[in-house]
Amino acid sequence: MIQTDARTVYDQDLTLFRDQVRKFFDKALYPHLDRWEEDGLVDRDFWLACGEAGLLCPTLPVEYGGLGLDFRFNAVIDEELAYAGSSAGITLQSDIVADYILNYGSDEQKQQWLPKMISGEAITAIAMTEPGTGSDLQSVRTTAIRSGNEYVINGSKTYITNGQNADLIILVAKTDPSAGGKGISLILVEATRAGFSRGRNLDKIGQNSADTSELFFEDVRVPITNCLGEEGRGFAYLMSQLPQERLGIAISAQGGAQRAFDEAVKFTKERKAFGQSVFDFQNTRFTLAGLKAKLQAGWAHIDWCLARHLEGKLTAAEGSAAKLFHTELQWEVCDAALQLHGGAGYMNEYPIARLWRDARVQRIYGGTSEIMKEVVARSI
Repeated sequence: MIQTDARTVYDQDLTLFRDQVRKFFDKALYPHLDRWEEDGLVDRDFWLACGEAGLLCPTLPVEYGGLGLDFRFNAVIDEELAYAGSSAGITLQSDIVADYILNYGSDEQKQQWLPKMISGEAITAIAMTEPGTGSDLQSVRTTAIRSGNEYVINGSKTYITNGQNADLIILVAKTDPSAGGKGISLILVEATRAGFSRGRNLDKIGQNSADTSELFFEDVRVPITNCLGEEGRGFAYLMSQLPQERLGIAISAQGGAQRAFDEAVKFTKERKAFGQSVFDFQNTRFTLAGLKAKLQAGWAHIDWCLARHLEGKLTAAEGSAAKLFHTELQWEVCDAALQLHGGAGYMNEYPIARLWRDARVQRIYGGTSEIMKEVVARSI
């Protein structure tokens, strides 16, 4: 369990909120985890239940139906969802998409979408990656070309979280293909638009309950008013939101690492070998001691990052460093925890198998570890 008594960034209100989140997950999430993994997506009923429980977009203002809270409440949900071993896409909606629409959307766009995102009636996605373009967003080839009072959109996206369920997609597209990064805009595309289609729910190594899809746009027409913010400012908007996005991934990584560690402690204390528990072997205890020390430092760093972010001071380099450190730590802990399970760790019936599989992509999406090093290096 994630211990909070020594956390510097949380108070009593956050502790009570965490208790509510845990009770909700016990009832609405844990009983369905295995089925969602098999189905390849999370029930829409879960989204509605999250909305009713106040777990979707808690930072959004009260005027749209939100709770008007700060990002620490998102962090609690991120930590507990990761600790539960779930890859449900609710954190994408709360931590990433919500702020794009709140910060850059028109009054009409906010009124239309934010209340539905808070209630769970609307599921959202953000479509950046393309088949030939990963971290280099300035090279996207999807276009949204003006035709009268409409954009005509053509292109494809891949690896899009919430792609199968999404009612609304924030599309990264070139409105001026000749202008490079300055020609990128963010366009809202409703899933009901003619010419929009979903491809496969992609078959992944892990995070199976997170629907991850190909999306296709063939002469999709949307009104000019569907542009999010100013035309041509999309790349700048993306860069400005990255510290929070990467902090959210770091928080989830730390929560997942803690769960893997706890599973290893539990298993090694229960498992017997050569007349004693596996935990009693010095190698086991020393391995776990080393991991515990790193997790202790990790939680302190998460709190430091959260405090910086609440003050509006978390830089792109600091957010990237957090993602780099915590996702690499998550992989180290998960891999060591699986090894301590022995052959049992390779069996899907044990939680560590899912935690290990799900951890691998954390070092890739949201910017690879190599890209994170490049961003940090530029700040030195």
